[in-house]
Amino acid sequence: MAGNDIESSSMSMEAESQNKANVIELYNALANGDTQIVAGLLASDLEWWFHGPPRCQHMMRVLTGESVHAEFKFEPQSITAIDGCVIAEGWEGAQAYWVHVWTLKDGLITQFREYFNTWLTVRDLRPADWEIRHESPTLWQSQPRDLAKRSLPGLLLAI
Repeated sequence: MAGNDIESSSMSMEAESQNKANVIELYNALANGDTQIVAGLLASDLEWWFHGPPRCQHMMRVLTGESVHAEFKFEPQSITAIDGCVIAEGWEGAQAYWVHVWTLKDGLITQFREYFNTWLTVRDLRPADWEIRHESPTLWQSQPRDLAKRSLPGLLLAI
């Protein structure tokens, strides 16, 4: 049984690495204006969710072609893969902090959550006897570089 756990964990780590690589490829394709690669990484029925000022829905405007990548540059400062999600965070100047949560299934991005000027905490709320266990229920937490100087609303994302 222990061998199966190790094998399952290894497969999970491989999937996480591939998901992270796909999201990195997405940001690179957006920066280069390569719409073919972008379209190949996104599900045709991409589910989208946003939290922040309506004027700050930058990534969705880029994904729909309403604006070009140059209007707001997404240069992730950190990218973390957790289970089927990839979390990217970054900032542009002192007033723009963003977090993107991409959900992938079989390497395809099926869901996108965009948080703008929002402190995000990602927690695992599965029962303790769940197959995948984490040492702490907090899996990821925002790390905006100027947090001490600013007050941001906070949200909890349960996975």
